[in-house]
Amino acid sequence: MNWSNAKAPTLEDFQLLADAAYGALPEDFRALCEGLIIHIDDFPDEETLDDMDCESEFDLLGLFRGRGLAQREATLQTGELPNMIWLYRRPILDYWAAHDEALDTIITHVLVHEIGHHFGFSDEDMEGIEASVG
Repeated sequence: MNWSNAKAPTLEDFQLLADAAYGALPEDFRALCEGLIIHIDDFPDEETLDDMDCESEFDLLGLFRGRGLAQREATLQTGELPNMIWLYRRPILDYWAAHDEALDTIITHVLVHEIGHHFGFSDEDMEGIEASVG
């Protein structure tokens, strides 16, 4: 392969990869986060880094904020934001460079784990969900 013209995936490229990865997840798993918005940033902001006790801006690959269907009341509360996942491009690229995994596999892993940890899924449950995708 000729790498002389290769470039790192852009924020837009990451959005396409994330949307495809999310769309490939099992429907019942996606239903936990109805209306989920996936947002791509290069790095977490300072407030998030502080909230998560991160030592470096490369420590966090993704973050889920919101409430799933089980935690929601019949209607959204005034001022309540939709469920959101942030994927952090530069930390994910750094992880990708250090591991022997495909980029889309890593993005799927981060999505599943951000959603899964929020809802109390076990690591075994999340591995099963990831396996159903690939």
